[in-house]
Amino acid sequence: MTAAAPASGEPGSAFAPLIELRGVNKHFGDLHVLQDIELTVGRGEVVVVIGPSGSGKSTLCRAINRLEPIEAGSILIDGRPLPEEGKGLAGLRADVGMVFQSFNLFAHKTVLQNVSLAQIKVRGRPRAQADAKSLALLERVGLVAHAGKYPAQLSGGQQQRVAIARALAMEPKALLFDEPTSALDPEMINEVLDVMRQLAHEGMTMVVVTHEMGFARASANRVVFMADGRIVEDRAPEAFFGAPESERARDFLSKILKH
Repeated sequence: MTAAAPASGEPGSAFAPLIELRGVNKHFGDLHVLQDIELTVGRGEVVVVIGPSGSGKSTLCRAINRLEPIEAGSILIDGRPLPEEGKGLAGLRADVGMVFQSFNLFAHKTVLQNVSLAQIKVRGRPRAQADAKSLALLERVGLVAHAGKYPAQLSGGQQQRVAIARALAMEPKALLFDEPTSALDPEMINEVLDVMRQLAHEGMTMVVVTHEMGFARASANRVVFMADGRIVEDRAPEAFFGAPESERARDFLSKILKH
């Protein structure tokens, strides 16, 4: 893994900006779930977002590719504002892939068909080309032997690795992970984290919402700690875990690192 970037992640640091959130706000009813969020993620950077339940982590992640619309502020991907709808939005979601907690695979399609479908529909690749790319990616995540199976025939860890292969098939500029291991049995978590660690090592831009502190320590360039809809700390992992600056972060770590 390359050395950690300066904690700012701002232009002029080791990473050129790829994802920029400026003054982002979002409500769910009376709940102000994102409050004046300022965040830059550089190209090739791994940013891990942690914090207590209800802090806004998943909403932040989902806002980046407009699965959650925002009410105020702006989000830029590669210098361009998020498209509102239509083909532009579909293109954005191809460029900024998403891996969900619940896999979101098509149950009635095989593993190979799941990985190839968006390549054909969104990228316009011929089926043979899409299938060839899918098989190469399934080989990469250790599942090529399961290409003809359906999701229900796979373990949770295998399904999540298929979901990662599906996102990678679009050749995204960045990948978003929304608690990708939280629905998995403990013995399956490492097989997914191993794939994510390899992607981080290869320089994939990643925003990862997770409770896996070991991954945050070892693979993140920056750790963003959220509480009550705000970013409380945004620092290099060794600084954050070694000496958190806020009482809220110290309290969170004292609870989570005991387990």
